[in-house]
Amino acid sequence: MNQEVGITKQDNRASLVRRGRHLEYFTIGYNSLEGLIAIMAGLIAGSIALVGFGFDSLIEVTSGVVLLWRLHADVDEARRERVEALSLRLVGICFVVLAIYVTYDSVKSLARRETPHESIVGIVLAAVSLIVMPLLVRAKRKVARGINSGALMADSKQTELCTYLSAILLGGLLLNALAGWWWADPVAALIMVPIIVKEGIEGLRGESCCDDECH
Repeated sequence: MNQEVGITKQDNRASLVRRGRHLEYFTIGYNSLEGLIAIMAGLIAGSIALVGFGFDSLIEVTSGVVLLWRLHADVDEARRERVEALSLRLVGICFVVLAIYVTYDSVKSLARRETPHESIVGIVLAAVSLIVMPLLVRAKRKVARGINSGALMADSKQTELCTYLSAILLGGLLLNALAGWWWADPVAALIMVPIIVKEGIEGLRGESCCDDECH
């Protein structure tokens, strides 16, 4: 009986890991497209927030690749913990890099009073992400709890952060387009920074998954 229960648990874990891989493949594909569109639209419009959002998407692609590596290592229990810890720190590094970039470009934009043009493409992109990202967060967290993975939980937080960034970006772009508030764009980008830094520090410390979240 115990052997049958063990086999059932292994099968269930294997199923969750496969689902996790599929979610990461989707994350990589979606965010690659989202990032390229956001960066191109941001450069055309002169929008720091939109370019920063695009870089966040590409960083999330990096995070997705790291998590695929982590999930492929899941079958080896001895290797699993080492890969888990390293993956968590790599995701944290991704957050920190993004925070540095967004801060630099936002401060430069405010200092030079760089006025972005309105971006309909950016507005649509941010609105779509507000729909897609919460669904992806929920699915990732379910798998993370099922396999007790702090790295995957951290990755889900990065996806959740993308939801917040989408809302902030959308607000900044709409204020610029409708009210002509040029400063709304870099200010919206700066609002993102504390959220990004917090997650980055937690990832570097290996604290991105609390016991009550992963169990």
